[in-house]
Amino acid sequence: MSLFTTKSTVKAATAVGAAGTALVLLLSGCTDSGQGSAGSTTSAHDDADHDHGSMTHSADPAAGHNDADVSFAAGMVPHHEQAIVMSDIILGKQGIDARVVELANQIKAAQGPEIATMQQWLTEWNAAPMNHEGHDMTSMGMMTDQQLDQLRQAQGADAARQFLTGMIAHHEGAVRMAQTELDSGEAADAKTLAQSIIDTQQREIATMKQILGSL
Repeated sequence: MSLFTTKSTVKAATAVGAAGTALVLLLSGCTDSGQGSAGSTTSAHDDADHDHGSMTHSADPAAGHNDADVSFAAGMVPHHEQAIVMSDIILGKQGIDARVVELANQIKAAQGPEIATMQQWLTEWNAAPMNHEGHDMTSMGMMTDQQLDQLRQAQGADAARQFLTGMIAHHEGAVRMAQTELDSGEAADAKTLAQSIIDTQQREIATMKQILGSL
């Protein structure tokens, strides 16, 4: 082999190697560019999903109720409040049957939180509790001012009987109000409470009638 032939062979090999390197770099650059574009597309898609996920809307508290719901809560708040007044009167006396004392405490424990719940609904509904001053509330089973005064003055077994008689009528009125809510209301929470009132107070009516019969 001549020296000229050897030099020619080396030059050719060098040229081929350089061309191969350039091709590899070109392909690598294309691949990187494609990955970058795909990565950018994925990132934008993720950002869009994140933005969509962050678009939350709070429920309108004024939605999902009707006039029957408002009437139920507006009437039941003062109704419950009188039940607590009646319970406080009997709990402030001496010589009251222990079963009556237990019942009065039970009524206060149940109806106090229910008042707070219904007051919150009325606030959300831009409504207010019914003002029973100067109105005949006996159709709702509530005691008159005169009957409350008589209960305050009574003592012992007489006071217990007045309390039980008054509370039975009071509970029967609440059951009627709650049934109207079940029949005509729309708000799910209000209807759930109405059913709870019916179940609880019907049991208490049965208990009070039993106690009243044994005094």
